[in-house]
Amino acid sequence: MEQTLVILKPSTIGRRLIGKIIERIENRGLIICGIKMMQLDEPILREHYAHLVDKPFFPSILKSMTATPVIVMCLKGVDVVEVFRTMTGATNGRKAAPGTLRGDFCMSGQENIIHASDSVENAQIEIKRFFRPEEIFDYTPSNLNFFYGADELK
Repeated sequence: MEQTLVILKPSTIGRRLIGKIIERIENRGLIICGIKMMQLDEPILREHYAHLVDKPFFPSILKSMTATPVIVMCLKGVDVVEVFRTMTGATNGRKAAPGTLRGDFCMSGQENIIHASDSVENAQIEIKRFFRPEEIFDYTPSNLNFFYGADELK
């Protein structure tokens, strides 16, 4: 099964949406195999958003992403990167479809509540950026067979 990184951003923490988002993750059948709260700082954000560091709006990303601690999660599931990106919705909450996390819980392009890895390759890099190997747990929930057909589990 694939893994992906999720960050519940300060806009999630500040609005007390943590439980609602985790509930949606669990209801979908995705497995939380790593979860922790941490305070992000400029060095890790410069690494994580390296593709945006030279943009004029990067200082506002820094301010936003350091406003409160965040919750980082490693999720596991069949096609989890694509599944969770679909659940997340468009980057700008105003353009995100109803039923997606952003479509249901935000109105902003910047304060968009959540980060989700955009590819399997980036997920692997991002998970290593935020988690030590011993913080990721490999287990199979007892109800997994109610979420997937036997031939879907690899």
